Amino acid sequence: MSELTTPELFDMSDHVAVITGGGRGIGEGIAKSFSEFGASVVVAARRTEEIERVAEEIRSGGGSAIAVTTDVTNDDAVTNLAEAAMSEFGKITTWVNNAGGSTFRMPMQELPREEWDKTVALNLTAVYIGCLTAAKYITKGSIINISSGAGSGPVPGSGHYGASKAGTNSLTWTLSAELAPDIRVNAVAPGAIPTEVMMKAVNKNEDQLDELLQEWNIPLGRLGTPQDIGAACVYLASDAASWVSGEILRVGGGAKPR
Repeated sequence: MSELTTPELFDMSDHVAVITGGGRGIGEGIAKSFSEFGASVVVAARRTEEIERVAEEIRSGGGSAIAVTTDVTNDDAVTNLAEAAMSEFGKITTWVNNAGGSTFRMPMQELPREEWDKTVALNLTAVYIGCLTAAKYITKGSIINISSGAGSGPVPGSGHYGASKAGTNSLTWTLSAELAPDIRVNAVAPGAIPTEVMMKAVNKNEDQLDELLQEWNIPLGRLGTPQDIGAACVYLASDAASWVSGEILRVGGGAKPR
């Protein structure tokens, strides 16, 4: 049994979290949530100006953060990310594979092969690279993969994306067994969160949020926020979830995955 109180289980002040795709949207929300709970944060993405902004906002708020420009589909770049985290903070305790997405919608029979390859590379192979890299550097901690409800059922028009997320779920389950007991591996499957990527994927603009809410038929009556996902990730990375591994946590307002 833990000798810590429940609030102490959520203390992240001794944690170092790497978040890919951390320059905006859900990734930004995850990075800031970890910082708010006391973790040092390494923000990674391809767009340098975006991750530098997030890191600076974290530092301005009293947190500790660095930005590392990273192409998550490149093995050497991901290794460089891990080395930068180790050089700055001396350890890694949490790695969040958040980078991903696809705005391309088309029936599978019409989908260009290059779009399939691009989607799998970003949404599955990059997660594989991130997981194995993290496992080399984390002594004891957790890996969190950002999945999607698209990986657990039919998604007409986004079969390439759904297949990559189904692969992410499978990878999460397998690595949770192979990396135990020192590294826990879980995933979070966000619901309808109106980020730039999602709005492009569903062909909506900011004036159509009410329409999106109705289409998704969300029982809890609102769309999600990056903070909703950030809070879930903090839980999974914290000692409060020390007996949780191999789980796909759905955070979607009660709506059916899609």
